[in-house]
Amino acid sequence: MAQFERRGVGRRDVAHIEDRWYRPTQDEFGKVVVNGRGKPVMERTERYGKGDRYRVRYLTPAGERRSKSFADKQKGDAEAFLITVESEKRRGTYVDPTAGKVLFRDYAEQWMRGQTFDESTRESVEYRVRKHLYPMLGGRPLGKINPGLIREWDRSLYDVLSASTRSVVFAHLRAILGAAVDDEKIVKNPCTARSVRQPRPTERRVVPWTREQVAGIRRAMPERYRLVVDLGAGCGLRQGEIFGLSPDDVDLDAGVIHVRRQVKRVRSRLVFGLPKNDRDRHVPLPSMIARRIEDHIDGGRFGPTSITLPWENPLTGKPTTVDLLLTTTRNGALNRSTFDSKMWHPALALAGIERSRATGVHALRHFYASALLDAGENIKSLSSYLGHHDPGFTLRVYTHLMPSSEDRARRAIDSVFGGDE
Repeated sequence: MAQFERRGVGRRDVAHIEDRWYRPTQDEFGKVVVNGRGKPVMERTERYGKGDRYRVRYLTPAGERRSKSFADKQKGDAEAFLITVESEKRRGTYVDPTAGKVLFRDYAEQWMRGQTFDESTRESVEYRVRKHLYPMLGGRPLGKINPGLIREWDRSLYDVLSASTRSVVFAHLRAILGAAVDDEKIVKNPCTARSVRQPRPTERRVVPWTREQVAGIRRAMPERYRLVVDLGAGCGLRQGEIFGLSPDDVDLDAGVIHVRRQVKRVRSRLVFGLPKNDRDRHVPLPSMIARRIEDHIDGGRFGPTSITLPWENPLTGKPTTVDLLLTTTRNGALNRSTFDSKMWHPALALAGIERSRATGVHALRHFYASALLDAGENIKSLSSYLGHHDPGFTLRVYTHLMPSSEDRARRAIDSVFGGDE
């Protein structure tokens, strides 16, 4: 340990162990008195017998002074601690012990401020973090959050949240603690420990509607809103994208729809924003759907109507005016929750379709996907039409709807011979 106990010039900047109960004796000239073996003669300090005896002093890689105290008869522990610190500094794995004292709540708030979420995503993330993470973890120092606590937290929500929601909240927690590792607040992310299992959402197989069900829901809808069914089942648009569609987005000559925006609710107010995953896209426009769009706006009975909403942020977003194909009877932008309760749910009842999580407006997209797969469309193109972030996601959701290789072979040969005997 001599290398850590050097005294003299610059000692405060050299890692060392300080004995606060004893100090070298000095003569009247201030010179250290040594014994016959050439070692300093030690004398008691005014702190003798009070508090911790040893103090390890060292510099962090950033040049900041740190110290840690140890009791009498724990010099060996102090030496081991100092050796560990210096070793971690050389390996580049050192984490400042004081960094882990930051409360989870404070760090999570900082983390959320630093994310480039769109406003609706930000609202959702903030809600989940504050609702489901802060009650148990918010007041805990980052350095005190260990795998056991993560398991305890997950168990506390087991009977409260669905596996799907728990999985999303766990992903937020893992991201926050992962950032804490990157910021050198903690050494390891406890969410990645082998003993911690990420909640797995229950896989629900998509069961697409039949053509009869789609036709039935369309008949049951008020005429003003039948185009919702057409655009969902015929073009695969999301509900918010349907509500945000303008005649200017429809290219009848090219036979495509440009999906450029959606209507969504952020902090209880409607706004325009980019489609999900922050990307616009082109979607094939079937001639039948094109005719229904023309019928919808023929004579101006149902639009288009100019609507002005903030872009993305209800408080600071730039006011944006768009001519919308679908609006309320009072010429306002459509609100998803109001539309569902006032239009969609009654239409389900009239069509004889049981109301459930699987029979929302999103069911129209599943019908669209199943129809394209049945016709032989490839996953990459379907993923692009649906606006998915990854074809792998599309494959996981719809793989069971893809025709088997035997079916494709039969269809290919039948198409060649035309069913001739």
